[in-house]
Amino acid sequence: MNSLYHKAHYQGSAYTLSQLPPDRGMEVAFAGRSNVGKSSAINAITNIKGLARTSKTPGRTQMINFFQLDARRCLVDLPGYGYAKVPEAVKRQWRQTLSNYLEWRQSLCGIVLVMDIRRLFQPFDLQMLEWCRARGLPVCILLTKSDKLKRGAAKQALEKVTAHLQEAFPSARAQLFSAHNRMGVEAIQAQLDRWFELDESPP
Repeated sequence: MNSLYHKAHYQGSAYTLSQLPPDRGMEVAFAGRSNVGKSSAINAITNIKGLARTSKTPGRTQMINFFQLDARRCLVDLPGYGYAKVPEAVKRQWRQTLSNYLEWRQSLCGIVLVMDIRRLFQPFDLQMLEWCRARGLPVCILLTKSDKLKRGAAKQALEKVTAHLQEAFPSARAQLFSAHNRMGVEAIQAQLDRWFELDESPP
């Protein structure tokens, strides 16, 4: 693991766009529906237990949370979206905030879209891909909880997602991932290295 990820630390949170930190440097944002393992993925990638709050109550992440790696690079945990028990007014605010963040944030250099491998391409996932395509943002899809499926079934799910992306979102890529057994951690770290330009300028 690139040692930079283990240096991640909580920088702050924003409920509205006006509360965001200065728009400079490079950010990679993690997006996904509630309860797909987004916070667990961040914790696995950084190898810091509890860095991003995990909860058995879906919809707990209601703010944009920033985890700084160094003076120029940051991981961003976007609000989980789509859980039925979240009030409709909150859903609308999240949707508008996410849309504006994706459209206007100049430091944003990549999106990690987190999907539960057992529940592929929910409406929010497709909306995120559309937003990223409109902005021209590169996307890597993490198929989380891949350990819940047998190897053959997980491979079939990945092939299904890859085929869909090639047809509808050719600039996006997908990979298997499990925070439980660390499947795919090194692969997504390598992708982050490229987005953060760490392969050319080590920390």
